Parts: sequence; structure tokens; C-alpha cells
Amino acid sequence: MVGRPMRSEMLGETLLPKKIALPVFASDALSSVAYATEEILLVLSAGGLALLHFTWWIALAVGLLMLVVVASYRQNVHAYPSGGGDYEVATTNLGSKVGLTVASALMVDYILTVAVSVSSGVANLASAFPALNDHVVLIAVAVIAVITLLNLRGVRESGTAFAVPTYCFVAAVGIMIVTGLIRIVFGSGLHAESEHYQIVNTTHYNGMLLIFLLLRAFASGCTALTGVEAISNGVPAFKPPKSKNAATTLALLGAIAVAMFAGVTALALAGHVHAADAANLSGLPAGQEPRTVIAQVARSVFGGNSPMFFLLQVVTALILVLAANTAFNGFPVLGSILARDGYLPRQLHTRGDRLAFSNGIILLAGFATLLVVAFHASPTRLIQLYIVGVFVSFVCSQTGMIRHWNRLLKDTADVAERRRMMRSRVINAVGAGVTAAVLVIVLVTKFAKGAWIVVLAMPIIWLVMRGINRHYAAVARELALMEDETRVSLPANNHAVVLVSKLHLPTLRALGYASATRPTRLEAVTVHLEDAEVEALKAEWVRRNIPVPLTVIDSPYREITRPIIEYVKRLRSENPDDVVTVYIPQYVLGHWWEQVLHNQSALRLKSRLLFQRRVVVAAVPYQLQSATARIERAKAQAQAAAFRGSTMTKPKPPRQRTRLQNLTLENSELEAATLSEEVTPSGATPIVDCPDREQVCLAGTLRTVRLRPRAGVPVLEADLWDGTGSVTVSWLGRREIPGIVPGRRIVVRGRVTTTGGKRAVFNPIYELRPSAGD
Repeated sequence: MVGRPMRSEMLGETLLPKKIALPVFASDALSSVAYATEEILLVLSAGGLALLHFTWWIALAVGLLMLVVVASYRQNVHAYPSGGGDYEVATTNLGSKVGLTVASALMVDYILTVAVSVSSGVANLASAFPALNDHVVLIAVAVIAVITLLNLRGVRESGTAFAVPTYCFVAAVGIMIVTGLIRIVFGSGLHAESEHYQIVNTTHYNGMLLIFLLLRAFASGCTALTGVEAISNGVPAFKPPKSKNAATTLALLGAIAVAMFAGVTALALAGHVHAADAANLSGLPAGQEPRTVIAQVARSVFGGNSPMFFLLQVVTALILVLAANTAFNGFPVLGSILARDGYLPRQLHTRGDRLAFSNGIILLAGFATLLVVAFHASPTRLIQLYIVGVFVSFVCSQTGMIRHWNRLLKDTADVAERRRMMRSRVINAVGAGVTAAVLVIVLVTKFAKGAWIVVLAMPIIWLVMRGINRHYAAVARELALMEDETRVSLPANNHAVVLVSKLHLPTLRALGYASATRPTRLEAVTVHLEDAEVEALKAEWVRRNIPVPLTVIDSPYREITRPIIEYVKRLRSENPDDVVTVYIPQYVLGHWWEQVLHNQSALRLKSRLLFQRRVVVAAVPYQLQSATARIERAKAQAQAAAFRGSTMTKPKPPRQRTRLQNLTLENSELEAATLSEEVTPSGATPIVDCPDREQVCLAGTLRTVRLRPRAGVPVLEADLWDGTGSVTVSWLGRREIPGIVPGRRIVVRGRVTTTGGKRAVFNPIYELRPSAGD
């Protein structure tokens, strides 16, 4: 379902061109056109129809604010192209505490972006198909699962899948705006279905109350700005030149979003759209929910039964759902950077099989799903929590950029460069001032409506990240070497203990492995649970003449773990300077359900022994038939795939390999198949077929590189692997060679010799091959 694993060097192939980056990173901001106007109208309707004439002024203020923020963030992407975005800007210029504040705000915002976007998309779909109203929560959860799966497959694949709906939405809204304006210009006019509805239960606002209501409407309209920061956080995902492409994409985003927002608002006012809750609308048919504003506008422009009306509703639902993809691209990258800096678990910094930050994607999906379920997929309730985190990050980021330019201006003498920096500083200063004012407005007007949840969540996340960082720092201090600590400390003696339940093949293997380590003392230990079993074990031990003493431990309460722990403690107390190594025979099984039936005692014992100081635990695996069969099946499939390229004139492309093989092959086996399917240089010989003591040309990947001195002479060794076999390549007298690193593709020419049963090529002529990421 997720797809075939990808090599690290293929990361370059996942980078996005502008035409794909725009829908990937801008879908959140573009989708806000579907509900930003509606949020303004909903707030103003509380004061009655007379206040709707303020809509234009509020929309104008929101549009200007978006242009200011876009201009400000264009400075960010040029100054900080590494992908840290607001977090990196704040941390570098304002300190780690402010940086963590921004990070916590962005994490909350990303989670809410998914929840709000998906819920709004499902709500718009329900506007066109009312039968879905009773299943919105289930549909929203299913949609989050689908988006998660697409992102786990990789950012480029998800971007391609999401590009078509985004461009369709932009085109559909554009057609609607142009058609509506033409109808207005030529006098036919627009008439929304809510035109004759009356808004009831209103309150008369004047003076300070009126100002407060207008500010609250402005704060609600500022949801149009959500997602603008995502591009600055995703600069590394762009194709080179990264900063230039990101800045261009930001400019396109600003122009398209402002034009669409203004157009929808104009048509809503021209069509006399009345937006309010069902309980406050007089004239609405009983039992019917009011349509969304964009649905009413589309209905007034195209007609209720027009294909364009239904098409616009479908693409609106899709863009709202896919707007969540902005968060799925931003949250994992931010989580990776925070994990790299030690503020989140380091698993979030690891890329998955498809080179996506899989753990961050799954974490985001989990929290967003919880919010959708908790708030019953209600956009109206969820949106009250929205945009607080966005504007916290806006303010801190723009303030940090002001300090950034101040620092650079101190060290720059070039007049033209100083002029450019001062212009950028003015842009960021305006952005900081305006967004700070909006943040205050948002907090004041939305706090009681639900924003308090975000205000509470942000410091909790901040404290958790600080706690994780302190833990990592404490562990690093505890593990750090002292300056004079250079030699490995050796234990006085090694006391080996092999745990025995009965005398069988796993026991003999464990005894043999323990003997091979040459311990100071070796003994087998069993726990006395049943008299008959212990007597049978002792008799068999003597009969087979096992040359290892057998110790029987009493267990009056029929336990296994506690007696062994106490025995090991006793050994340590008798010889405090010794190390006790406990060998545990462990079955390797081919099916998950077999694991439930075996190894449980061994696992419990192992987990307890790990807490004992100066005790080493070693599991000695024994593959049972089911595990061996599974390994043989995988090997057979790997060999079939690996030799396909060398035995067929036209090798089968990797994407045509059967899904069964993709599911059963391990990563190394998939890599073998990939290598063998590539077109090798002319004359290259598969390693498995290369003759001894003859000049050959070999091509493959360096799996390991090591420095191994021989008789005082440095020798650089590397294991070359081509999917059919491996050979050691050695350069005598060399400590390092530029480009000779694990994972590098290489072609070598030399004579293959066999030494000590291993094939090697000494001092070959070599050619480094470029990887896909170069």
C-alpha cells in the first residue's frame, strides 16, 4: 500500500517543481476562499442585515494583510532556505525559548489545519448531497486515512495526486467569478437562495460593542491567511534554485488567493447571501441546513441543477480536504528539525521507506483524527481554535527577521546591498506590526469561543519539548567520554551462564556459542519447577556427556524469572569486578501467531536482566522450520529478480515486478533486484560469475568501508556488492579516498584473487558513478 522502498540517493527525485509545489504547499491558503467570506458574514449577521455593508471593508483589510504577509515571507525564504521556517528564524534571532514557542504554535496549527480542512470539505460535500449529514465524522476520519496513506507513499506522488483537484478548484472558482461579474455587468443580476431569509435573534451593536464585533469579524476573516507560512517551512522540498522557486510560488499564492477571495466576497454581496445558523434564519425550510456561502454563490451564478454547480461543490470539497496536505508536508519537516535539535523524539527525524518522514505523518494523522472525533467534524466549532497559532508564528518570525537584518547591516558596507537589506527590514517590520495587532484582536475576540484551548495547549507542548531536550542533554552528559578516557576498560573475568529448559538443539547451539567466546567460567543453569523434568534433564546431560557443569536453581514459588535474577545477583556480589554474560536460547519463527506461543519467558527475563549492572544478555537464535521456509522463499524471489537482468536481453523494468515480490522481499533483496535491473557498463561482469585470477570489470555499490592496518601499513577496504554477490576491494597504503563511502556506486577494473576463502581485488582502477541525488 505504501509502495516499494526507495534508496536514500533517490531523495533528489522527490523534489518538487513549482507547478507541483503550488498545490502541495498552497492548497491550505487557496482553500480558505471557501470559508473565509462565510466566517465574516456569520459574525456580522449577529448584528443584523444592516451591518453586512461592512463586509467589503473587512475583506479589503484581510486582502491587504495577506499581501503584507506574503511579501514578508518572501524575505524569509531567501534568508533561511533550510526549511526551518518560522522556527529557525525565531530560534536563530530570538533564542531557543521563543523558537520553541513558535514550534508549539505551528504544531497546534498544523493539527488544526487537518481537522478544519477535512471537516469543512465534508461539510461542503454534505451541502450538495444532504444524505451524508449523518455520517460526516466517519467520512472525515476515512479521508484523513487516505491522505495519510498518500503522504506515506512520498511527497512527490502525493503532490501529483493533489495537483489536479487544486487546479480544477482554481479554474472553477475563476469561471464562477467571471461568469457572475458578466451577469452583473449586463444587468441580469444574482439572487442567492437566502436573499429573502430574515436574520432573527440579533443584537443591536453600537459604540465599543460595534467595534468589537467588527474586529471579531476581521479576526474570523483572517482564516484566509492560514497556510501562507507552509512554503517557508517546505523550501527543501523545492527543486533548485530552492529559494527563488519558493519565493515565486509564494507570490503566485498571494495573487491567486487575494483575487479569489475578493471575487467570492463580491459575488456574495451582489447576490445578497445571508449567512447564519439555521436557528437564526427565518424563512429557511424546516429541517433544512443552510448551504455554505460558496455553494449559494455557485447556485446563484450557474443555477441549482447546473453541472457546474455540482462540479464546483465537488472540487471545493476536494480542495478543502486536500488543504490538509499542506499540514502533512509541513508538520513532518518541522518535527524532523525539532527532533534533530533534541526537542522531540529522534524517531521523527528518520525517513521511512519512501523517503517521507513517516513517523511525523502518522503522529499528525492521529492527533487530527482525535480532534475530528471530539468536535464531531464541526467546522464552526473547530474554526474557533484556528489561527491563534498561525499569528503567534507570524509575529515571532517577522520580529526575528528584523533582528536578522539589523545584524547583517552592521557587517555590510556595500551601499546597494545595504539598501536591499533595509528595504527587506521595512517589509518585515510592517509585517511584524500588523500581525501583532491581529494576534491581539484574535485573542481578545476568540478566547471565550474556544481559543483558550490553544492558549492552554501551546505551553503544555512547550514544556514537553523542554523536558525531552533536558532528558537528551542529561543522557549525553552521562554517556560522554572524559578527556583522559581513551582505552576500553576490560572486565577482570567473564562468567558465562547458559539458560537451559531442556536439552535440545537450541541448547547445544547456545552452549557452543558461549564456549566460542572463551569465558573465564561457563555453566548451564536450569530452574527446578518439576522433579521429573529436572531428573530427566540431569540424566540426559550425563548420558550425552555434555562438558559443561549444570546448575539447578530452586524455585519454591514455581517462578522462572525471579530465581535466575537472584542467582545472577549472587554471582555479581561474589565477584564485583566480573561481568556475567547470560545466553538465552530463542526460537525464530515464521508466523506472528507462533511468536505468541513461544519466547514469552525469555522476553520477560531479558527485560529484567537488562536493569542489572555488569550483566550482558545475549539471545542465541535458532531458526525453526517455519522461519527457514520464509527465508528460503524470500531468497528464491530475490534471486529470480536479481538474475532477471543478466539472463534476459531486455530486463523487466522494476515497476513491473509483481506486488507479491515487493511485499516479501527485504530491503537488501529489493536493492539487489534494482541493481541487477540497471543497465551496467559495457563489459561489466556479475560478481557471482567473475573468474579467479583474471582481469574483470565489476560494477555495484559499496556496502561497507573500513580502515584495516596490516603490518603497520594502512589498508582501505570496501565491500563491493552488485546484487549477485560481493567482493572486497582493497587499496594498499591508503587511509582514505575521496568518494569511497558507503552507498557510493562504483565501477572497478582489476584482477580477482581468492585469499582465505574470500575474493578480493587489490589496488584496482576505479570510476565513481553519480547517484540519483547528485
